[in-house]
Amino acid sequence: MEQAIPATMHAMTIQAYGQKNVEKTTVPTPAIGKDDVLVKILAAGVNSVDFKIRDGRLKLLIDYPMPLILGNDLAGIVAAVGDNVREFAVGDAVYGRADKDRMGTFAEYIAIKKQHLAKKPPHLNFTESASLPLAALTAYQALHERMKLQAGDKVLIHAGAGGVGTAAIQIAKAMGLFVATTASAAGRALVERLGADLIIDYKTEDFSEQLRGYDGVLDTLGGDALRKSFRVVKRGAKVVSVSAVPTAQLADEWGLPFYKKILFALASAPLHLAAKKHGAVYDFLFMRPDGGQLAEIGAWAEQGKVLPVIDKVFAFDDTQQALAYSEQGRAKGKIVIKIADE
Repeated sequence: MEQAIPATMHAMTIQAYGQKNVEKTTVPTPAIGKDDVLVKILAAGVNSVDFKIRDGRLKLLIDYPMPLILGNDLAGIVAAVGDNVREFAVGDAVYGRADKDRMGTFAEYIAIKKQHLAKKPPHLNFTESASLPLAALTAYQALHERMKLQAGDKVLIHAGAGGVGTAAIQIAKAMGLFVATTASAAGRALVERLGADLIIDYKTEDFSEQLRGYDGVLDTLGGDALRKSFRVVKRGAKVVSVSAVPTAQLADEWGLPFYKKILFALASAPLHLAAKKHGAVYDFLFMRPDGGQLAEIGAWAEQGKVLPVIDKVFAFDDTQQALAYSEQGRAKGKIVIKIADE
């Protein structure tokens, strides 16, 4: 069942890696396969991975063909469904995160696998819903799957006032964890409101001197913060980074060529050794889309346990400014692009 779908759509594209000025172009509206859903996008979340992809920083992981439509998070209305789709119908309000091989949410439509979508939380609008997928899934997969934390465990979440941090604090509290976080004085009130139990001002305090015996760390910073994090966890506990060096395990999970597995093994070896010195385990996470997990996160949102934290909303035509603002790293919460009126 379909509604009238235009043959073409507007999309924000780049023609080559390193191109800072994204262009609003007219491109064919994507076709859908039997297991796909065509979504009319009303809002798209902005994440640091978007400008990193634009700049070619992730080219070793994924080398996209050009021209490329940017964007990973979305919320919108189902416009058409494939023959095998029973979970969604035309007119459903949905949200999701596009697969790494089929990104492109800075556009009017996207074809997305049905398993990467969930029904939009009813009490959230589309702008709010679009802010959640990548950040919330990153936090969920780091805390639940990689660290395997249980109620009562202690976790350190770096940059608690950031996009991933604001989601991670709330998900950690929904899981019953004790949460320590790093934040500036300007972000203190926000992370306190989100439920952080211990707040460390990274400008005036050294978290690695204060914390010991933690069950896990979620690192969104890399660098010195990551290396110091190995000191604060229990023996055998994981420090999961979303900002540092990919591991050979990721190459295996993605089925990448053997030479990339070797490259990642060599590049991550110093971090594995630094972690081992303190009895910790280094792990790297590049989150995957998961509609089932988004449904669980949506249920938490309906219960008031995980709520969007939005710093700024940009118009579709201001996508370039949205990416520039994200790149500054000063946002408190998430940045969202409004693609169309709700």
